[in-house]
Amino acid sequence: MADKLRAQQQLEQLQSRYVGTGHADTTKFEWTSNIQRDSYASYIGHPPLLSYMAIGMGEPKEKVRAKMIEKMIQPVGKPPEMQD
Repeated sequence: MADKLRAQQQLEQLQSRYVGTGHADTTKFEWTSNIQRDSYASYIGHPPLLSYMAIGMGEPKEKVRAKMIEKMIQPVGKPPEMQD
């Protein structure tokens, strides 16, 4: 029982420290948006990977970078309608 409580407390600490880990009230939309934003940030933050992707797309590196930054605004589309 003590191990389970300790594990729960550690999980809550991680969730409060790192937004991307989610919490009990995180929706599927928020979760997928965080994953997509993290992915785009990683691609942009690693120049060799960004160059590789730009070559594969046949576009200039800065154009690919700009598109990824724009996609970070709404990475998985518009949020679902809130129900009362």
